[in-house]
Amino acid sequence: MAGPSAARIVSLLAVAVLASSLAAIFIRLADAPGVVVAAYRMVLAALVMLPWTIRSLRKTALRGRALGLTLLAGVLLAAHFATWITSLSYTSVAAAVTLGSTTPLWVALLSWLLLSRVPTLTILLGVLLAVAGGAVIGFGDLASGSAPLVGDALALVGAVFLASYLLLGRSVQLSGVGLGAYVGVAYGVSAVVLLPLPWLLGLPYLVGYGATTFLWIALLALVPQLVGHTSINYLMKHIDPTVVTTVALLEPVGASVLALLVFAEVPTALTVLGALVLLSGVTLTMWGGRIMQRKSNRDDAPPDLQERGRIR
Repeated sequence: MAGPSAARIVSLLAVAVLASSLAAIFIRLADAPGVVVAAYRMVLAALVMLPWTIRSLRKTALRGRALGLTLLAGVLLAAHFATWITSLSYTSVAAAVTLGSTTPLWVALLSWLLLSRVPTLTILLGVLLAVAGGAVIGFGDLASGSAPLVGDALALVGAVFLASYLLLGRSVQLSGVGLGAYVGVAYGVSAVVLLPLPWLLGLPYLVGYGATTFLWIALLALVPQLVGHTSINYLMKHIDPTVVTTVALLEPVGASVLALLVFAEVPTALTVLGALVLLSGVTLTMWGGRIMQRKSNRDDAPPDLQERGRIR
């Protein structure tokens, strides 16, 4: 079966970045403890996904290794949201988003160590350049917030959890499991793991929050989660995972612009410089990814087509 067209891939990448950029803004506007926001986010996302999940499970049931990996992915997703959303209570939007966006480094490292996917020099340079740009964006904000070191550490740990979750999702989908079956079950497991956390931490759960809090959480579930995260999971199956997560590094740029508009967090000269460096890294990584994909297509082609040069 033919994969998605280049135009579809680029469109989905753009949609995923835009949707994900709204996450930090919605979380700040929700004005509730991180684990509470995370729990409601995943419960709502899982419920909205339920009809699609059931239909997809009827076509591609989860069994054996695929089921185990999906359950683990749900736990890792819960850990990601619990740590990263909480980080926004301690450090700035730019710092949390930037450190949380180090995911491609962990994806490249884990792919290399666990999946023997050795990144090309072009992709590696692109990732490092993009992460360097993200670091520049967040550099001036790393001392912001009530407990910046705590917030920065939580955001960084959250990035490792997210990288692990995305790679597991790629493995499950490549085994033949449909996107709806995988993300629906993973979102549901994440919700189950997150639900008791507010109670265990002694936080108010159903009371103490206004209607606007639940409005922003609902938007968080519908846009960044269902649109952004689901699109990223789809792309993880069809293109190089390092390329996907590196392009997602554009999220700090989008989040910084939105923070300026909503919270009047004015970007510094470093933010602008970092954005230019980051964009250069994303471009280089995508170029390297296309070269890697073409090489993979040639290697997978029948010998007679390879000899005739029909696969380029």
